[in-house]
Amino acid sequence: MSVLHRNNVNVVGDGSATLIFSHGFGCDQTMWCYLVEHFTSRFRVVLYDLVGAGQSDLEAYERNKYGTLQGYAQDLTEVIDEFAVGPVIIIGHSVSAMIGALTDRAHQNRIAAHVMIGPSPCYIDTGDYTGGFTLDDIESLLHTLDSNYLGWSSTMAPVIMGAPGQPDLSEKLTNSFCRTDPEIAKHFARVTFMSDNREDVSGLTTPTLILQSTDDIIAPLAVGEYLHQIMPNSTLCLVDNIGHCPHMSAPSACSEAMDRFLLPWTEASDGR
Repeated sequence: MSVLHRNNVNVVGDGSATLIFSHGFGCDQTMWCYLVEHFTSRFRVVLYDLVGAGQSDLEAYERNKYGTLQGYAQDLTEVIDEFAVGPVIIIGHSVSAMIGALTDRAHQNRIAAHVMIGPSPCYIDTGDYTGGFTLDDIESLLHTLDSNYLGWSSTMAPVIMGAPGQPDLSEKLTNSFCRTDPEIAKHFARVTFMSDNREDVSGLTTPTLILQSTDDIIAPLAVGEYLHQIMPNSTLCLVDNIGHCPHMSAPSACSEAMDRFLLPWTEASDGR
């Protein structure tokens, strides 16, 4: 099976460096529509769907392979190998930020930088670490999702999106959740929310921009601050935004921060 078909890969733009946009849980590559066009004149842009999402090939979904985030990292490696040129910057939303970090750890020096939007290495409060949820919270969330996925999607999508005053975005996310195969979504949710990638990101030296909403129910500010502390070459940028999807609800603020961070690769592309 081709990577192109498996992950519904689309390539746009032109440049000597590649931005690979990797979406979060319940989403697909169309969620980048408010951000991508800003970069296509300067970068090669690669969009893809995680297997099980969007227009990916559902027949490629294997519960064993995708029983951990490593399966998705393996796919991302193959997307990079086949479609990237020059330096590679991973733009990862939510769980895809960790998928990008796992890919980086497995293939050192292949990824030049990360932009992590609303990342979380662990969602569960553990010891001195604040993830934003107790274990009981996560178990309850997963139980509700297992018993009534469509109802959970309709209720939670607006909460996750936030963005008061932009109801069209909540509807867009709700529709995306509802398009996802329920059984795959339930499995991916458990893999996502029960994962602990703190050791994988600790000490990661790849330049990283952490884009954090000032009010995010999924990845609270404490998580962004934690990542900034344990990643020695990271920059934490707070986006004045309510919700877990600032690339949709505050795209201008995100693109401005990304422009500053990506300047070295933009200048290289321009030949300066």
